Amino acid sequence: MSPKMYEATLRITEIFYSVQGETSRVGLPTVFVRLTGCPLRCGYCDTAYAFHGGESRTLATILEQVAAYQPRYITVTGGEPLAQKNTPLLLTALCDAGYDVSIETSGALDISAVDSRVSRIVDIKTPGSGEVSKNRWENLPLLTSHDELKFVITDAADYAWARDCLTQYGLTARCPVLFSPVHTDFPAAQLADWVLHDRLPVRVQVQLHKILWGEVTGR
Repeated sequence: MSPKMYEATLRITEIFYSVQGETSRVGLPTVFVRLTGCPLRCGYCDTAYAFHGGESRTLATILEQVAAYQPRYITVTGGEPLAQKNTPLLLTALCDAGYDVSIETSGALDISAVDSRVSRIVDIKTPGSGEVSKNRWENLPLLTSHDELKFVITDAADYAWARDCLTQYGLTARCPVLFSPVHTDFPAAQLADWVLHDRLPVRVQVQLHKILWGEVTGR
């Protein structure tokens, strides 16, 4: 990237150091860069505070703040990080700095501009989210074994729908697939029982950070 690129700005809600609570990297010490703004309004959203506000920062400033934690793992999240046009620049800059980078995205926006070194954690919105119509199915052929798909399950109907998607789109042949229950609203043990009964090749995923610290920001 040219020096001029580091003057590009993004709107940031928070940058913090915690353990990764989700995905196959669960438990790993990670710096989170939470971008502001999201075009979706999922019924179970737990980061609505990132819809508005935030602070405009240059790539150079963001990289300086990240480096202060001396991390190995970085997750760029939101809101919806791909709603900001300069997010691909941020992702490439983080990769160029030597970090192991992932992005958490809603699956509603095009992921093709994301640097191939980045692990893309892509949601597929279930009917229970209220945003199932926003799924961008064109993203699926772009996925590799380096990426992951995530379904957030709200009830039995969501589970059946997600299970059918596995077969219809051959998802587990593309990348690892995560099934996650809505925290406190749907029992994780029930979801695990269904996955075991149906012998699904998916990872049952609970949100470790909420088990450790509850519903707090910056953790």
